[in-house]
Parts: sequence; C-alpha cells; structure tokens
Amino acid sequence: MDWQVVKDYEDIQYFKADGIAKIVINRPHKRNAFRPKTITELFDAFNNAREDTRIGVVLFMGAGPHTDGKYAFCSGGDQSVRGDGGYIDETGMPRLNVLDLQKLIRSMPKVIIALVAGYAIGGGHVLHLLCDLTIAADNAIFGQTGPKVGSFDGGFGASYMARVVGQKKAREIWYLCRQYNAQEALEMGLVNTVVPIDQLEAEGIQWAQEVLEKSPIAIRCLKSAFNADCDGQAGIQELAGNATMLY
Repeated sequence: MDWQVVKDYEDIQYFKADGIAKIVINRPHKRNAFRPKTITELFDAFNNAREDTRIGVVLFMGAGPHTDGKYAFCSGGDQSVRGDGGYIDETGMPRLNVLDLQKLIRSMPKVIIALVAGYAIGGGHVLHLLCDLTIAADNAIFGQTGPKVGSFDGGFGASYMARVVGQKKAREIWYLCRQYNAQEALEMGLVNTVVPIDQLEAEGIQWAQEVLEKSPIAIRCLKSAFNADCDGQAGIQELAGNATMLY
C-alpha cells in the first residue's frame, strides 16, 4: 500500500491509501496508553475519516514494538497523568474524552477494523471491542484491569461486551481481571481471526479490500442495524437516518 500521511500529530499517525484509512496510536514507550491529547488526536483523525467519502474502512492499531521488543495495541489510560476527576491534560484540566471517542467509533458509518498486536488491556480493550471487527496477532493479550484500581466501564465496555461474549464470560472478564491470549479470545468470540504477527497488517488490508467491494450504503445501514438493538433510541435514530439514504 502506498500510504500517504494525512496530517502530522504528536501521539498518533494517520494515513490513507486506496479507500482505506490507517490510524496508529504512536506511544510505544507507554504501551500505547492514551492521555487526553491522544484521544483528542484520535477523535480528529476518526472524524476526518468519517467525513471523507473516499474512505470506506479504517484500520486501527498501535505502533510497535518498543525497544524492549514488547507490542501493544493500547494499554488503556496513561496512569502517569491520572487525577481525581479523570486524566489531566496540558492545562491541568481532568478529562474523560475517551467516551466521545467510543461513541464516534461506535456510530461512524465506516467499518473499523482493530489490528491487535500485544496488549489490548483496560480502556484499550474496550476500544478494540467497539470496533466492527478485530484481527489479532498470535501474541495478542486481552483483558480488563479497572476493578483492580477501583475503576470500571459501565457503558459499552460492560453492556456490549456481554452481547459479544455472553453475560457469564463478560462478568468473568471484569470480576476476575484475568488476561486471555489470542486463541482464547477467538474461542469466546472476542476477535474474528488470529494470524502471525508479521501478517497482521496485510490481513487487515485484505479484509478492508473485501469490505470495499460491497455497497457502502448497505454496509452503513448494516452497521447501524447491528448497533440499534443495544444503543436504545439513539441507535434507532441512527438506523432510521441511514435508511433515508436509500431513497
């Protein structure tokens, strides 16, 4: 792929090529943990991909490996900037803007494919969960950590996870805070497929190209239809709005 840089950021990388956008969290020294600036940049990039009619699929991944050889998709919030009211930005203001990013990923009318190498933990685990599809490298590790530190995700991270893996398994994931390898994640339906790490991006591109062969309006309506059952009135509104594009 002839990836073209869309815009320069500090915490992420953003590329486009042939109908596909690629958004990369670029903080490998922090296991790709996010701070408020990271989320602001991710929101900007995802929103740009949403508005670009040439883009049909977004690949979402983490940069790596770090110099120690470890990979991470995203390890959640950067605990070094966590304060009493959230994660502290450059102005000293606590932020929880990851919730806005979650809603954008969930609702944007493009297919988002998470490419998970290494750790998808905590808030990073929720981000991959919200993507339409997840392709895992054979070194991927999944899990939640919130209850260990008095935190939890009472939104999509709980309710949608239960839709994906079932109530019992979702409660196990949250209550026990265990870590699961790629094969275990595949068996519980948490990911779509597992590939060798050196084939991860190529597999993502292949899946993206197959999606791009389909009707974008049909894909758009399907995404909102899948979401409508657990997104309440907002989900029904999204589905109805997308359906009007058929006429």
